[in-house]
Amino acid sequence: MSVLLYPLFVPTYGIALFCIAYAQQMTFMPAVWWITAVAGTFILTCLLPMSAIWWLIRRGGAKDIQLEEASQRTVPYLYTVVGFGFWSYFVISILHAPLYIGLIAIGATIAIGIVSIINRRWKISAHLTGFGGLVGGILCFYYGNGMLPGAGTICVLAALSLLLMYARLYLHAHTSAQVCAGWLLGITCTFVPYYLLVVYVS
Repeated sequence: MSVLLYPLFVPTYGIALFCIAYAQQMTFMPAVWWITAVAGTFILTCLLPMSAIWWLIRRGGAKDIQLEEASQRTVPYLYTVVGFGFWSYFVISILHAPLYIGLIAIGATIAIGIVSIINRRWKISAHLTGFGGLVGGILCFYYGNGMLPGAGTICVLAALSLLLMYARLYLHAHTSAQVCAGWLLGITCTFVPYYLLVVYVS
């Protein structure tokens, strides 16, 4: 679970899910848009931050990509914030994606920035922040298209959230407070801004 739901993979999962959902809704988008969206997201939110982790491992500053020691996370987090910032610009200005997807990207960037700051004093879970952000993004998709998530979707998201929490606790990577705080931070940064925009502006 920790590898499959590694934080740097989650944005790519999210964009891929949005593309699949669009296709099921029969919303026409050229194949090149889908390829560009997924490839661009992967490069900016995964490959760029991963390069910093690889550099850190080569220099002996980290043992593996999990970065279990909070002190090892500062440089990779800075690269991640930069990558996510470029991703937000990419989604909004180049892809011209729907409003809620742009807000999700901005929210995810803010979330990783907050994690970077908190991590200096407290090892909040980046895994759960990432997955909480994905949950918030999926909820934004439903609300953005005038739908409510079905019971099956809610159950799957809840089950995956709990499994990931258990995995991080089982590996002794975090405390219960750190995984719960991470999940709440992720969903708050991605879902709440769009919800408030809909409620108070629309």
